[in-house]
Amino acid sequence: MDHSAIRAQMPSLVSGHMPRNIRSFKFRIYDDQPPESALGFRIDPQPFEGKVIAKTDEAIVVKTGRAEFAVLDRRLATQETDEGAKVQVQPYARRRFDGLRADTPEERTQLTADGTPYVVKTLVLGAAPAKLPIPEPRCSELRELIQQLETLPAPDGFRRITHLLVDAGARDFTWVDPLPSDIIKTPPAIGFNVATAKFQGQVTVLYERADDTYAVELRRGEEHVERVDYVFFDSLGETLERLIDDGQWRQIQVAVVSGGRDPQQH
Repeated sequence: MDHSAIRAQMPSLVSGHMPRNIRSFKFRIYDDQPPESALGFRIDPQPFEGKVIAKTDEAIVVKTGRAEFAVLDRRLATQETDEGAKVQVQPYARRRFDGLRADTPEERTQLTADGTPYVVKTLVLGAAPAKLPIPEPRCSELRELIQQLETLPAPDGFRRITHLLVDAGARDFTWVDPLPSDIIKTPPAIGFNVATAKFQGQVTVLYERADDTYAVELRRGEEHVERVDYVFFDSLGETLERLIDDGQWRQIQVAVVSGGRDPQQH
């Protein structure tokens, strides 16, 4: 979406939808670029409701407050709506494997000096981790693979690789955690099932000791679909994106609450 063109059009698009005693307005653009906070952190936007007040070839403009508006990339909206419709909008937000938003504060239980338990919530600004549902391994190479998947960026620069896996519907995790003497015979590996428009089946990421690289295998049941060898750690995100990421995570979920026409009802 052309942000400069939208900024130039906004005064005329919203002029008839603000109280007469208000001279300025605010708006936020929702497209394939994640919004940033005042501190420069990439943030995961919250769902919101509003009224559709205008549409252009590129954008849907939603009024969310007296002088506040949201501009949705029309190509990414999951459905078209009529002007005047009240809509509920859920822009993309990174999530964890348990389904919660990745920016949900982490909770841990601690004990006071007399043994009374209490809950501590921790939220690191700009952090939205998606930790793999795998216990602490004994194998250092498997531990390193887990750390790389959780911390290395996906090619879009907003998500980590584990967010990419969440968006691909990764589930039913398995892992191989060998002793040092068995690392060649039974390589450290992480496996999971995914279901996207690009691929449905089993994915396995294996550590190849001889080359100090990874291999990524795709299977459907007993059928071997593809194997990519010599994947360096800094290419894991790019390789997994090419193999399993269909890009549908970028969509902006739009649902009609009242008024207008809901295309899903036809």
